[in-house]
Amino acid sequence: MTNLPFGFSKPGDDEPERPGQGQGPGGLPGGFDLSQLGSMLSQLGQMMSSAQPSAGPVNYDLARKLATSQVPATHPASSVDVQQVRDAVALAEVWLQDATTFPAGARTATAWTAKQWIDATMPLWEKLCSPIAERVSTAWVDGLPEEARQQAGPLLAMMGSMGGMAFGSQLGQGLAQLAVEVLTSTDVGLPLGPEGTAALLPVAINEFASGLSLPDDQVRLFLAAREAAHHRLYAGVPWLRQRVLDLVAGYAKGIEVDFSAFEELAGSLDPSNLAGIESALGKGMFEPKITPGQQATLAELETLLALVEGWVDTVVAEAVGNRLPGAGALQETLRRRRATGGPAEQTFATLIGLELRPRRLRAAAELWSALTASRGADGRDALWGSPDLLPTAKDLDDPTGFVERDKEFSALLAGLEDVESLPDDDGPAASGDDKGDAGDPPRTL
Repeated sequence: MTNLPFGFSKPGDDEPERPGQGQGPGGLPGGFDLSQLGSMLSQLGQMMSSAQPSAGPVNYDLARKLATSQVPATHPASSVDVQQVRDAVALAEVWLQDATTFPAGARTATAWTAKQWIDATMPLWEKLCSPIAERVSTAWVDGLPEEARQQAGPLLAMMGSMGGMAFGSQLGQGLAQLAVEVLTSTDVGLPLGPEGTAALLPVAINEFASGLSLPDDQVRLFLAAREAAHHRLYAGVPWLRQRVLDLVAGYAKGIEVDFSAFEELAGSLDPSNLAGIESALGKGMFEPKITPGQQATLAELETLLALVEGWVDTVVAEAVGNRLPGAGALQETLRRRRATGGPAEQTFATLIGLELRPRRLRAAAELWSALTASRGADGRDALWGSPDLLPTAKDLDDPTGFVERDKEFSALLAGLEDVESLPDDDGPAASGDDKGDAGDPPRTL
């Protein structure tokens, strides 16, 4: 993985810088202008003081304020934008009707600005991030050697509070970047917004469409079809949303921390030198130990999200058909967007250490397409009835093999049903006194 959860760094990231490395005028990194320092600290102080106290390991109010302060200031989506989105979603729902057995899951459709996206999706980000943050915030304290715990004792409470702000700050910065890039409320594979609300972001869509040789209304309609399909799936499969959250929580429970770097520092830790402590924390003293159990959980989560995206790809392609001349090009553009590390992949990699590999997405789309041909839409969608029925990661390695095994199993079941429908060897039950009434139990001698 190229990115790691909050508070972690990759091995090698804590290498000390050589004198002058990465420094600008005045010895400050990146050419930072010293005259800006006072203004920056003042703004940060105001933001922190106005944020509500954190009741958990992440200050989500700070995250929201920081994120909204970094996105361009705009008015709420105009009535024209909202109506265009509603019309697009309404037409997409008509097209999807014959492509899937799941009924419409969106009860309303609207348009969002980047700020509205942040406000609307924050509740689910809290559910996604809290298990990771809670484990990270306790893992390093629980695992401290006793001597280090005694030396750092006076700082534990303060560092816990600082950790909540640090987590909130990192989340806020990530959401600020994501908010100006996402195209719909389900762009990261999850219905991040309120349940039953389909939402498109016109500003981001216009920027996305500007690099394509396609009319804006076609791009909007294609994205509306994907948004509506996501909502149909999550509404039609009640266990799906909670399963994703449970997998993230399961991954978090296994987080362990390598304290070798901290143990080396413990002997020289000076509680009065806050700058030194901050510098040590910033160099990634606490590195994650990814356990086999976590690897299995991440693989399951990655597979599940790939199955969601592959199903959406398949259903939308069938629903749109030849109605949109540029649908094929749009689908491939979105896949390449994923392949180059789009906002969805970067966000998951940063927040929970997960990268949704495009290879899995293409394999999942291939598998769902083959299942549609062999089972029909009804049979394909029936596999979402239980997590145990879904294809596994191994099945994504061999989609054709999975479909063939599925055909053989279906044929076997059909044969058993034929056998059960055959009459008994003794023929139909005789009537009369010799055999008793039809309702009587069998007689024994």
